[in-house]
Amino acid sequence: MLARQRLGELAEAEPGRRVAVDVEDGLVVQGDERMLASALVNLLDNAWKYTGATVAPTIRVHRGEVGGLRGFCVSDNGAGFDMAHAERLFKPFQRLHRQEEFPGIGIGLATVQRIVHRHGGAIAAHAVPGNGATFCIALPQVSLGSDQTPSA
Repeated sequence: MLARQRLGELAEAEPGRRVAVDVEDGLVVQGDERMLASALVNLLDNAWKYTGATVAPTIRVHRGEVGGLRGFCVSDNGAGFDMAHAERLFKPFQRLHRQEEFPGIGIGLATVQRIVHRHGGAIAAHAVPGNGATFCIALPQVSLGSDQTPSA
């Protein structure tokens, strides 16, 4: 639900841009609602940003796994990045693309990683330059109240 809502907001902000969106049904994570919503929005915003120059952009939100934990992934067919530099992704103020290409200050993924680690989870990234990226978040299953169970 949150993923569809955020992607709809991004589409409304850029009505001339057409992005194919596929959000798998039934994706739910458990944890602090605001923090996890922030992590998801960051990943979706990045996917939107990095598909900006793609001819037929696609963003998918789907089931995934990291280190034996189940979770969800955000995939796109945008700019991607060289995996040789992936260790810099989650460091504050580190960027893999020039500011002129894609705006930002380089704290988004560091923030996402902190949120995921605070929940005892794991995050993984995979990409190919020019062929997109996939970021997966997986969290341990914990029993929390329904008000703290955001759905992707």
